[in-house]
Amino acid sequence: MLDVNSTAGTQRAAVIQDFARSELFDRTFQEGMDLVEETAAYLDGAGRQESKLLSRNAALGYAAESMRLTTRLMQVASWLLVQRAVREGDMPPESACEDRYRLSGDQPGGAASEGDHGLPSSLLTLLERSERLYERVCRLDRRMYLDVPQAENGQSVLAQFDRLRSAFGG
Repeated sequence: MLDVNSTAGTQRAAVIQDFARSELFDRTFQEGMDLVEETAAYLDGAGRQESKLLSRNAALGYAAESMRLTTRLMQVASWLLVQRAVREGDMPPESACEDRYRLSGDQPGGAASEGDHGLPSSLLTLLERSERLYERVCRLDRRMYLDVPQAENGQSVLAQFDRLRSAFGG
């Protein structure tokens, strides 16, 4: 748990709150929620139809990859909702530091299977997009919760946050 009495703990809380209020968070949140909705629509609609046309082996691959996809997206969505709770004052940044609210950094189920085994291109595209989003959110998580913020040469927490934002395309 975050020690708010320490300088590092105070700085970390400020970084977490700054991120939650940032345009980078807004964009990441929107992208994550849009991808969750798009994936659900695909798996319940076109994906269901496409999976019926697959060979037995490809259908097994489809089932495994769709499970990885949904698990990965639910982890990202949960992380983003925690950050939104911090933003809205429903959760203190100290609580967001708890392990149960964090990403492990390990992709659910490991890396995608080698080869596409005849999987539908729509599923492969969703898998690729979800992997990129998961990796980006993992980097944000590590920067905010694991890397101890340190003010070097008088740099403020906001200056550190600007570096974080620029590192992730903000």
